[in-house]
Amino acid sequence: MDQIIIIIIVAVVALAIGFFIAKLLERNNASHVVKEAEKNAASIVKEAKAEAESIKKDKILQAKEKFIELKSEHEKVILKRDKKISEAEKRTRDKESQVSSELAKTKKLNAEMESKQKDFDERLDMLEKKRTEVDKLHRNQIEQLEVISTLSAEEAKKQLLESLKDEAKTDAMAYIQNTMEEAKMTAQQEARKIIINTIQRIGTEEAIDNCVSVFNLESDDVKGRIIGREGRNIRALEAATGVEIIVDDTPEAIILSCFDSVRREIARLSLHKLVTDGRIHPARIEEVVRKTTKQIEDEILEVGKRTVIDLGIHGLHPELVKAVGRMKYRSSYGQNLLHHSREVARLCGVMASELGLNPKLAKRAGLLHDIGKVPETETEMPHALLGMQWAEKFGEKPEVCNAIGAHHDEIEMSNLLSPIVQVCDAISGARPGARRQVLDSYIQRLKDLEDIAFGFNGVTKAYAIQAGRELRVMVESEKVSDDKAAQLSFEITQKIQTDMTYPGQVKVTVIRETRAVNIAK
Repeated sequence: MDQIIIIIIVAVVALAIGFFIAKLLERNNASHVVKEAEKNAASIVKEAKAEAESIKKDKILQAKEKFIELKSEHEKVILKRDKKISEAEKRTRDKESQVSSELAKTKKLNAEMESKQKDFDERLDMLEKKRTEVDKLHRNQIEQLEVISTLSAEEAKKQLLESLKDEAKTDAMAYIQNTMEEAKMTAQQEARKIIINTIQRIGTEEAIDNCVSVFNLESDDVKGRIIGREGRNIRALEAATGVEIIVDDTPEAIILSCFDSVRREIARLSLHKLVTDGRIHPARIEEVVRKTTKQIEDEILEVGKRTVIDLGIHGLHPELVKAVGRMKYRSSYGQNLLHHSREVARLCGVMASELGLNPKLAKRAGLLHDIGKVPETETEMPHALLGMQWAEKFGEKPEVCNAIGAHHDEIEMSNLLSPIVQVCDAISGARPGARRQVLDSYIQRLKDLEDIAFGFNGVTKAYAIQAGRELRVMVESEKVSDDKAAQLSFEITQKIQTDMTYPGQVKVTVIRETRAVNIAK
């Protein structure tokens, strides 16, 4: 037990001694570390001071350099400003010297002007005095002339003006007459040249349309079947088509008569289908006529489309295309209306090209000029005005509408296409063989024209020429003066308009000749 206590005491003492020794060693190490740290701090401070001195010197040098640079820039600005000030002072001095010289010149000019004004005033006074003297002398001369001529100055002036006016009027009338004659000759030559070239370039065959069609039969036995029991088949066919069917003794033929070509064509095709099929009775007739009518309507539309394509016309309204197709089954004085309109369209295109106008627009107006002749319902309105209304309704240009409405002078022409269409329409209708009229009525109309002319005093001869389109009247120069000749032409035209019915226009030309005849013996 005691040994254990001793061991513990010894251990405690040893532990205390070790702790004391450790503390001593730690203190020595700490002092050594502190000294090292102080030494390092002193060296760091020394280095920092040295570096601070270096930086301070650099900054001072940079500041000096910046100051020197700013000073030099400031000196440059000062020098530049001083230079500008000196230049401005120099310009000011130059202007002052210039102004002073100008003032000197102005003073000099003013002095000269004053002297010239004074001289001018003196001359003006002298001229006034001389003018007064001249006026006095002029009045004295006029008074002497009035005494000598027994006329006042106003009367003499009036007579002189009248004579000069008459002379000027005569010269002006002569000049105007010569100019007009020359212009007429030139215009007629050019117009004749264009028209002849156009006619020569457009050559078409003429085909006269009849008002009857002949339907050929294989045998006369078919006639009885067409007539039917108590004529019921033929009555049904006439009622359905509106065509007069003439069954006479003509062998193997039936005549279809109607002025409407469409109805006549429907009747012909329907009759052909009925005869081919063999079933002919009223119900079958109505069915065939209905189908044929639809077929003809489709054909009309197809003909219209083909026509506008052939002529190179685009953008035409479908209703107008349909109207063009209906022209195939219309005739005017025996001339097929579609052939006539196609010819007029080509003539208008050629003539418009010769005159430097739009040929496509001219073709359009030429093709549509007679669409008023194919109305679906009858109307009392002239065909030209009706066609113009249709064209306006379906969006045609104003030039085309005016050309359609004015080609028979129902309205006033407002553009150059209108007279072209009128002329081409006349050319197409005037071709030999283009139109047909009954010979007796034609001769009677010409005779009536000449008789109207002979009904006026002073007329010696009268000739109806150009197929009745012109009436030439010869008058006696002793009984009819030039003014009376113009009046006579007007009176004859009025008489023709009131007493006669005729297609187109009639031109009345009154010719007055003065002849002087002497005989040398």
